[in-house]
Amino acid sequence: MWRKARSTKRGQNEVEERGHWGNKVEFLLAVAGNIVGLGNVWRFPYLCYKNGGGAFLVPYLVFVVTCGVPLFLLETAVGQYTKEGWVTCWRKVCPLAEGIGYGGQLVLLYSCMTYIIILSWALFYLLFSFSSQLPWSTCDNYWNTADCVDFTTSNHTLGGTNHTNRTSAATEFWERRVLNISRGIEEIGSIRWEVLLCLIFMWIVCYFCIWKGVKSTGKVVYFTATFPYVMLLILLIRGLSLPGAKQGVVFYLLPELSRLKDPQVWMEAGAQIFFSYSLGVGTLTVLGSYNTYNNNCYKDSLWLCLLNSGTSVVAGFAVFSVLGFMAHKQGVPIAEVAESGPGLAFIAYPQAVAMMPLPQLWSICFFFMILLLGLDTQFVSMEVVMTSVTDMFPTVMRRAGRRERFLLLFCLTCFFSQIIMITDGGMYIFQVFDYYACNGACILFLCVFESLAVGWIFGAERLCGIIVDMTGERANPYFQICWRYITPIISLGSFICSLVEYQPLTFNRWYVYPTWAYVMGWVLALSSILLIPGWALYKLGTSTGTLCQRLHRLCWPELPDHSVTRKIETALQPITEEDLE
Repeated sequence: MWRKARSTKRGQNEVEERGHWGNKVEFLLAVAGNIVGLGNVWRFPYLCYKNGGGAFLVPYLVFVVTCGVPLFLLETAVGQYTKEGWVTCWRKVCPLAEGIGYGGQLVLLYSCMTYIIILSWALFYLLFSFSSQLPWSTCDNYWNTADCVDFTTSNHTLGGTNHTNRTSAATEFWERRVLNISRGIEEIGSIRWEVLLCLIFMWIVCYFCIWKGVKSTGKVVYFTATFPYVMLLILLIRGLSLPGAKQGVVFYLLPELSRLKDPQVWMEAGAQIFFSYSLGVGTLTVLGSYNTYNNNCYKDSLWLCLLNSGTSVVAGFAVFSVLGFMAHKQGVPIAEVAESGPGLAFIAYPQAVAMMPLPQLWSICFFFMILLLGLDTQFVSMEVVMTSVTDMFPTVMRRAGRRERFLLLFCLTCFFSQIIMITDGGMYIFQVFDYYACNGACILFLCVFESLAVGWIFGAERLCGIIVDMTGERANPYFQICWRYITPIISLGSFICSLVEYQPLTFNRWYVYPTWAYVMGWVLALSSILLIPGWALYKLGTSTGTLCQRLHRLCWPELPDHSVTRKIETALQPITEEDLE
């Protein structure tokens, strides 16, 4: 009685429990919602078309098998075992590699700042989709120029000598109405107030999606992770029923085997895997850390990877069937309308739906899907950062009300830091952050050391034993080979190739950034990369004992539960003996 009364009296000073998923479905939906994002819809289809169609699936599947699935399982299993965020999990796995955790969270912070800008643009378009006439379908608006072309009234093409300076109504809406883009990064201009209001709304939505931690996140994903599939199915059926859809699908998957000789094709396939699988930044580790100890993360990882890649392929049919219709309507090759990234979502696809019957309906469906796909990825990324920080300071952050206040501070900091991105010159800054700070090379570098730290220092055999102890299933010995050899070698090779093939950022193929912008970009890129060796040197320099003692303590920490250690050692025996036979 006395203890209970005392506990009630202390109230606010009690440290709250870390929390866990309400059930397995919440975990699966949270991971699916995070890994299935905008990259599946606006990047994979274009890469497939650009890099050999069906032939692109060869390097794509190679990276899936050698890097995607092994690292996906590694990160999920480490999170489920350690019950820690992306920073503190390394204290139990390999403290010397804790810089991987800090670097990953910094990349995720940059991503949170840029990704939500895309959501504010999508919300802007969604609101205009309810207009009686889509504003990007006509040339009689106040922002249009004399060079504007309206594709909904007659068959026009932007190709040919007579239209060298012509722009589509969708392009002018994007560049002159949404962005009001200036002539360069030096001309920041004024804030786009309508986009600012959309941005504020998206931050409020993201805040309340995760403000109670995994309890609120687990409930929100029931809608945000499933409804985009309904929208995708509707758009797929509609797209395949349009005239010209067949030509679009053929262009999407037409095999061009000669493209496999190009190293750039393989690099882009690898970058797509690392991005779409959310590797190297701790998302999978944090989401897995809220699982029960005996959850079958082995099967979960395999099915979720299949879902991600399958969604990418299906999204390609939905996108290119519509682009095929657009090319058919204009009488131009599909190569002239196929785009990637923001160009697809905010120019090509809006222009295509403006040509359809009931354009408002299809526009609403498309941008609502884009919004939900991006929203899931955004608030899960925010949850990962919050969890990692909370696990670093549990006695401070897990007290009543502390999390909500820190989350508000996090949102406000990101918001005020990114206001410059929604000015007239903000698109140029946005591109610098997206190209350098969230660069695939940074993630590749993190993944190289992640696989080396777990595969060699912590031990691939030990991790397989942990998976046996947690799930009751023995992981295929192929994963041990990947964690030790294949994954780090391919990741390192891809990282080196990305540096050798580096091309300075340009905007719209014509604008070249000033030197100081490139310097700023490289500072952003190196800020996450240098944390790995920097933290290792710091830990070695501040630890006590001889160099050998420091290395041993920082590389091979004691497992937290000695009873678990014995189970793992027992589980390892049959793996080693049977697999060698």
